Amino acid sequence: MKVICIPVVNRPECAVALSTAFDIGQQLGATVMGYHLRKHGDSDVSLPDEVAAMISGEEDNDEASNPSQEDACGLFAQVAESKGYTFKKKAANSPVALWQAKAGSPDKLFSIVGPVTDMIVVSRPANKNSVVASKFMQSALLNSAKPVLILPQESQATVGKHISIAWNQSAEAARAVTAAIPLMRQAESVNIITNGVEDRVGPKSRHLQQYLTMHGIDANHIQCREKDDTEALLSSFQQTQSDLMVMGAYSRSRLRQLIFGGVTEHMLYQADIPVLMLHT
Repeated sequence: MKVICIPVVNRPECAVALSTAFDIGQQLGATVMGYHLRKHGDSDVSLPDEVAAMISGEEDNDEASNPSQEDACGLFAQVAESKGYTFKKKAANSPVALWQAKAGSPDKLFSIVGPVTDMIVVSRPANKNSVVASKFMQSALLNSAKPVLILPQESQATVGKHISIAWNQSAEAARAVTAAIPLMRQAESVNIITNGVEDRVGPKSRHLQQYLTMHGIDANHIQCREKDDTEALLSSFQQTQSDLMVMGAYSRSRLRQLIFGGVTEHMLYQADIPVLMLHT
C-alpha cells in the first residue's frame, strides 16, 4: 500500500479519520491523498441541499477557491504537518500529503480515483439518515474496487495492531485478506474468526492460515458456534481486543442484505468499530 485516499471536509470526524490515515501512511511509507469534492452541476447523482455549506456548486476549475475548500485544505495541511508529512499539490515518488480538489459526485470520484489508489479511508455515518456521509461510504465501497477503511467518528487508541478476519470462505473475504496483507504484516496479532461449520465450497480457515504463513503472518483461528454471524464476529472481536476487522462486503446480494439485513449492513451502520471492507 503506497497510496491512501481520503475525502476531506472541515469536520471533527474527518480530522479523526485524517489522523488515522496519516498514522497508517507513516507505518507503510504511503502517500496520503486528500480530496475535497465540489458538486458538479451536470452530475447524475445530486447531493442534498443541506450539504451546500460543505460542497460548493462550482463546476470545472480545480483551482477555484471557496471557503469550504479552503477550510478543508487547511485541516488537511494541519494534520499532515503534525504527522511529519510534506504538503504537495503534485504527486511525488516519495510519501507526501497530496492535496486535490475536484468537481463531481461521490460515485464519479471513486470510480475515477478509487481504482488508482491502494486504500480509501472514510468515516462511518452517524446513522442511516446521514445522507451525504452514507453516499460517500457506499460510493467508495461499490465504485472503487479497492479496500475501504471505515472508521468510527470518535478517535481510536489504535487501528490495525490487533486484526480480526471475518472468514466465510467467500471470494470477497479472500480478496479483502489479500488487500490487508500489508497491514497484517505490521500487526501484533491476527485472528481468523469463523462461525459454525465450514461447509461452503471455498478455502477453509486452515487454508487461510497456510496462505498467511507464507506471507510471514502467524494467525490464530477462533471457531464460534453462534446462531448469528454478526454476534459471533463482534463477540470475538471484543474478546481478542482487536482494533480492526477485515472482511468482504456483500457476500450475499446487496439487495438481499438491504431488505433483510446482513453482516455487511450491520458493520457499515451499527458496529462502531474500525472495519476494512472490499467489494469487487
